[in-house]
Amino acid sequence: MKIYMFYHSIVSDWNHGNAHFLRGIVSAFRRKGHFVAIFEPSMGWSLRNLVNQKGVGVLYEFNQKFPLHFPTFYNLDNFDPEEVLADADIVLVHEWNEPALIKKLGQYRSVNDHFQLYFHDTHHRAVTMPDEMQKFDLKYYDGVLVFRLVLKEIYEKNGWAKNTFIWHEAADTTIFQPLPYKDKEGDLVWIGNWGDNERTDELLEFIIEPVEEMNLKAVFYGVRYPKYAVKLLEKANIEYRDWLPNHEVPEVFSRYRFTIHVPRRPYVQNLPGIPTIRPFEAMACGIPLITSTWYDSENLFTEGKDYLMANNKEEMKKHIHNLLHEPGLSSALTKHALKTINTQHTCNHRANEFFDVYEKIKLQKKQMA
Repeated sequence: MKIYMFYHSIVSDWNHGNAHFLRGIVSAFRRKGHFVAIFEPSMGWSLRNLVNQKGVGVLYEFNQKFPLHFPTFYNLDNFDPEEVLADADIVLVHEWNEPALIKKLGQYRSVNDHFQLYFHDTHHRAVTMPDEMQKFDLKYYDGVLVFRLVLKEIYEKNGWAKNTFIWHEAADTTIFQPLPYKDKEGDLVWIGNWGDNERTDELLEFIIEPVEEMNLKAVFYGVRYPKYAVKLLEKANIEYRDWLPNHEVPEVFSRYRFTIHVPRRPYVQNLPGIPTIRPFEAMACGIPLITSTWYDSENLFTEGKDYLMANNKEEMKKHIHNLLHEPGLSSALTKHALKTINTQHTCNHRANEFFDVYEKIKLQKKQMA
């Protein structure tokens, strides 16, 4: 089949954690023998910030790493779906796109029945900013793919879409896998963006203060760190290393003893379920994982076997101590977590799930004909 995917960016992962899964699902679709074309706006927000910070060489570097993933860049004002989608079987639109594009594709679908059109939502705005959802005209979309059960329930309650399906993120295990580094550079590596103060207090309690109090060797990677955040890291003797290309994460993980995941507050308080892409990455790479408090309401993982969870600073310090001094604990965690990823949560699994949805919509349309 011919699959057309519209992303805010596949080239840039600057403040764009979804890039991992979006790239991985493209690869999974292609491994199944499908033609995939990717479209992204010329110099969208994420790519523009990345180029401004790192230079245009990042485009070349991406093309070298992902030669089959390089997108077609378009200008929304001149974009005509008729010229692009005449032979499409599936069109998948990620929620980071402009509402005008989402509406334009929906309008094209309203008068063309030769393809299925999907909206892919991986954000918390449905709960935290419901008014923002009014910008998305989804009435002609065949289905909406959401990464949490609670999002599915919200869409259905508000009547935002005809068909809503759960489509969790997952690991691209062709890239995210354990690497055999024996010598460790430090204790803790944390990869994440500071963002909009959605977890400042939590980062202090669960990472920065424990690192300082336990005199750990730690590094932070990520973007959008204000000056006060960098000063907090400096005070705790944590090295800040700025942006890390997503495909380099496995190599970095291999050089540290453990990592921590601190979900953003909106996800913990309003969207219980999976904790975004970071834990998938850690588990797939075989690095022991500790998380701050979150509720795995969809039972994707097993607390205590796939990861350790701390509800406060003292519990976090206890887990860190145990990981650093009990090699058997680290080995057991990483072995169980890797098995969970490889048997349940790879991009290949999600590709299969997507085509199950495709067949359901196909049958539904046939019955309505």
